[in-house]
Amino acid sequence: MKSKAVIVPLLVVMSLMFIWNLSRNINDILIPHLKRACQLTDFQSSLIQSAFFGGYFLLALPVGQFISKYGYKAGMVAGLLTAAAGAFLFFPAADTRYYPLFLGALFIMAAGFTFLEVTATPYISVLGDPDRASSRLSLASAVGSLGATIGPFVGSRFLLHATEVPPSVVAQFDPGQLEQYLNAEAHLVKTPYLSLGGLFLVIGALLYFIKLPKIQEGGERAGSIRSVFQFRHTVLGALGVFCYLGAEVGIVSFMIRYAKSSGIIGLTEQDAALFITFYMALVLLGRLAGAYWLRKLNPSAMLATCSAAAAGLIFLSMLSSGYVSVYALSFVGLFTSVMYPILFTLSIKDLGIYTKPGSSLIIMSIVGGAVVPPVMGLLSDSFGIKPAFVIPVICYAYLIYYARAGHVVSPVPASSTH
Repeated sequence: MKSKAVIVPLLVVMSLMFIWNLSRNINDILIPHLKRACQLTDFQSSLIQSAFFGGYFLLALPVGQFISKYGYKAGMVAGLLTAAAGAFLFFPAADTRYYPLFLGALFIMAAGFTFLEVTATPYISVLGDPDRASSRLSLASAVGSLGATIGPFVGSRFLLHATEVPPSVVAQFDPGQLEQYLNAEAHLVKTPYLSLGGLFLVIGALLYFIKLPKIQEGGERAGSIRSVFQFRHTVLGALGVFCYLGAEVGIVSFMIRYAKSSGIIGLTEQDAALFITFYMALVLLGRLAGAYWLRKLNPSAMLATCSAAAAGLIFLSMLSSGYVSVYALSFVGLFTSVMYPILFTLSIKDLGIYTKPGSSLIIMSIVGGAVVPPVMGLLSDSFGIKPAFVIPVICYAYLIYYARAGHVVSPVPASSTH
């Protein structure tokens, strides 16, 4: 395939990865915003992540079946249209200030992103010289991480305030003033999400008219996900991914709330959102560095070291206050950056024909992002925000176990592989 013929499709798909990563990480800003606009508890506001990552979990298999039947291009276009529909639902959600409608909109957006996640990587791998597929995928991953870094910053400028109305002032509003204030807060979501919906439609139209290469999948038919449960290291690895993503989503979901409680005088929510951007920038930096170091160091030892460092930084953060506390928490991003590729590689080792269902199980384990934040929210509502961060510490403790012993491949009896 000529290089000039793939430039436009490659740019379109990479821009798609940038936008969906940016959109996904605006959720971290949406949590404190809707907490205020809809007057929610920490637990209720964390259901934003449950709706989003729950969508990935519930729709992973149906999306795979759709793509098998209709093809990758149809999957990408369907994903963009679905994500656009979810984004546009923020308009009536803002007008009614009905929280379940916000959650429904996020679930539909997640459904669209599930299509995009499943289809974008194989498309990039075939767009151009096969020998350069890895470099294209690395570049695409970096573009996606850049979107994830910019997302919280962009979201904070639309949804949070440089000068906040103190809670003590809000408490003195009469019912009419309070209703007007809360409605104005809810309406702030319209501009960013209607813009995202428009972008999804534009890119969907481009993809519809651009000729993209068809992907032919061959080879032996893989077994069901159930067949993978005979591999102990894969099952434990899936739990590891559950813990890894749950901890990361939990940390960034409550980063603003955590920073506001750290005793920094004059820190606004908009200022606190910069710590999420810093966290994600460290993730990007760590992934770039990891591309080099993962070729030099033992992966399981690196996973154990990074998990221990992440847990140690959270402990330091919980025991300190002020900027030391918040920066310690932010630096966790540097050490979580290489965890997923290590976990994925260790989990699917020696699976043979079961590699594809094993990979599906790992991908479905991102449901940790839907489960861990609400658990942290319940703890925060009952005991305060800092004690809630013991949950990510437990997650990283499990990853230390997996890195030291859980990843070891146990022999599978021959009779159980048939």
